[in-house]
Amino acid sequence: MGRGRRSTFDDLAALPWPVALAIGVLGHAAIRHGVPAYFARLDGPFAQALAMQADAFAPIAWLWLAACSLASLAAFVRARRRRRLLDSCTQLDSVAALGWRDFERLVGEAFRHQGYGIEETGLGGADGGIDLILRKGGQRTLVQCKQWRNRQVPVGVVREMFGLLTHHGAHAIRIAALGGFTRDAARFAQGKPIELIDGPTLWRMIRSVQSGDGAAEGIPRTQAPPASVPTGPEADATPACPSCGAKMVTRTNRRTGRSFWGCAAYPACRGTR
Repeated sequence: MGRGRRSTFDDLAALPWPVALAIGVLGHAAIRHGVPAYFARLDGPFAQALAMQADAFAPIAWLWLAACSLASLAAFVRARRRRRLLDSCTQLDSVAALGWRDFERLVGEAFRHQGYGIEETGLGGADGGIDLILRKGGQRTLVQCKQWRNRQVPVGVVREMFGLLTHHGAHAIRIAALGGFTRDAARFAQGKPIELIDGPTLWRMIRSVQSGDGAAEGIPRTQAPPASVPTGPEADATPACPSCGAKMVTRTNRRTGRSFWGCAAYPACRGTR
């Protein structure tokens, strides 16, 4: 199923709302004042006539500003909705309870907080296809979201996504699936630019961006030495990690300055409280 052509309004609404608004203001100034000034520098009666009719460009300039303002408002509302969706997830079961479209938006929002540009392609659907395209550092990553809770993703799905890699000129594949993957699927993905994100890994990624630590990048590929764990009487009050059961340590959110409990096995485990 192909995706319909995007309008200029859709492209503007996909930008951060301050950017869309800035484009409107700059475009208004360019149309209202820049275009008449340009024709004033040209020779010929037609160009001079256009330069003298500067007020004729005013309605076009205001229409452009109005369109960009509406797109900026739409972008702001969408950003608020995505943030509320992210904050509403308190455990993996709440992620599983989402509709398939909200599940895709949630996965996209988690990647957005990691610095990726997100395109919701419309090529997927309730049961497969390319749901998101990630852009970062000049590379494109195709993402498929599987909300299957009681079913593992088979190797055929992974093989099909891998076949789309060259067709779409992408650099990598990521598949997020709550129910995990079969052994054959995991074996097929080894050594290929394919990242399989199961339910617990996706939940750690969501919790990471909820706490303001956007460093999570899907499945950890290296094992780091665990952070120091409190000993003595203080250790009795230390909670266990909800993800892996290990001891937790006090960490500080670099953005807000607030303290929170983080897993001592970070970055291998990104559980937080």
